[in-house]
Amino acid sequence: MNQLVVMPVLIPLACAALSVLASRSARAQGIIGVVGTGALLAASILLLRTVLEHGVLALQIAGWPAPYGITLVADTLSAIMVVLGGITGFAVAIYALVDIDADRREAGFYPMLHVLLMGVCFSFVTGDAFNLYVCFEIMLIASFVLLALGGERMQMEGALKYVTLNLVSSAIFLSALGVLYGLTGTLNLAHLHQLMPGVAAEHPDLVAATAGLFLVSFGIKAGLFPLYFWLPSSYHTPPVAVSAIFAGLLTKVGVYALIRMFTLVFGDLEGAHRLLLILATLTMIAGVLGAVSQYHIRRILSFHIISQIGYMVVGLGLMVSPDPDVRRLGLLAAVFYIAHHIIVKANLFLIGGIVRRLRGTEELRDMGGLYRQMPWLAALFLVPALSLAGIPPLSGFWAKLSLFRAGLQAGQWVVVGAAIAAGVMTLMSMIKIWNEAFWKAPPETDATAAITIEPLDRGRLAVLLVPAVGLAVLTLLIGLFPGFLFDLAGRAAGELLDPTPYLEAVGAVATGGAP
Repeated sequence: MNQLVVMPVLIPLACAALSVLASRSARAQGIIGVVGTGALLAASILLLRTVLEHGVLALQIAGWPAPYGITLVADTLSAIMVVLGGITGFAVAIYALVDIDADRREAGFYPMLHVLLMGVCFSFVTGDAFNLYVCFEIMLIASFVLLALGGERMQMEGALKYVTLNLVSSAIFLSALGVLYGLTGTLNLAHLHQLMPGVAAEHPDLVAATAGLFLVSFGIKAGLFPLYFWLPSSYHTPPVAVSAIFAGLLTKVGVYALIRMFTLVFGDLEGAHRLLLILATLTMIAGVLGAVSQYHIRRILSFHIISQIGYMVVGLGLMVSPDPDVRRLGLLAAVFYIAHHIIVKANLFLIGGIVRRLRGTEELRDMGGLYRQMPWLAALFLVPALSLAGIPPLSGFWAKLSLFRAGLQAGQWVVVGAAIAAGVMTLMSMIKIWNEAFWKAPPETDATAAITIEPLDRGRLAVLLVPAVGLAVLTLLIGLFPGFLFDLAGRAAGELLDPTPYLEAVGAVATGGAP
């Protein structure tokens, strides 16, 4: 049963190897991509079901006990995140059958896609801070290759900005690990949880500085204010399939790392949570202001990633409250928001890619008339767009409502006011896309020459629509029946606040300690 924890890592690793072997056959690579990500999704659902039935699962690689060996752990939060990774990977693999051209397939798109998914899932189940760093490096290598595939000038500019800032983040992360190991003599997360109260009492300033290093490193990965400027400079440059998986998953790995470290390891640092609350509020406003000012579809959506990251981190920042009910509701809202946003944001990028292919451009001023030409596509866009803005009864409404309740109970009126203002401006920018791309009359001059894209026939369009429709249906189901996800998020929040099941699953970690 515990072996299930390693399956979300082994499946994409095996698929990456098979894709390399099938590098001369685009058809075989596509089949491996869809079947492999489908297997990843099935394994992740089985893992979540097992965690819900049997509790936290832990696997000690090669039989080495914690804290000496490599530990993989799946609690409710980890299992939820792996499922979301499987959903996004499966949707993007189907979309890529049409979106990724032959040159990029031959250059290694599919192997890098599977390596990226392996790094993402590995980061969710690792029980060791150093292996979290290794996961980040795996994701950085794969994402840089995916960004640069094709070698277009705009792609290379975006890729260089992306990799430069993320290398800085990695260097800071590694420095933080060195200080943390020097303080505690371990990097096992469960062991760190046990040792940190004593270490913090003896070296409060060093612990606070170390937490600050982790906050900066993970803040860059997540796109927190003021460390987010790399994101809108790079996410609009690669093929849409690449943008979609980046938008859905990569920044959420940073948010996940923040939640894990600032509950399990630095959960008692009130100052860190207060700073997170301030940064999250500024992130919400800065991101949505950037979105309102843009007229390029993927730039608008990229700035919205930043804004929505702020909402998620607000839930973590509410750990500053002494009220346990507020802390639990804040973490519940953060987990619910992550799940909602991964599905909605990936879908908006996929639908934006369909619009791009139909109109030959991503500039809203050069679009128009899609509502009359394809009313079903307009309706499909409205589902994730209105959900992102928090319109009931879609999934975003329940995510924002939970966050507002937690903020009001904590007395954080300014934070809640900023979140409401950001929500209104999010709706404004979604209305802008609707008016410019779908509602207004098409421009008199033909803008289809702006981007050279292979034309769509009905079969290819149907392939692109399958994942978009599937994610839209999932958004509707979460909105109409939110109870299941609320229960999952509540259980995850409870385990974050009381990690006893996590510690028990990892085993006897009290041997060893600070040097």
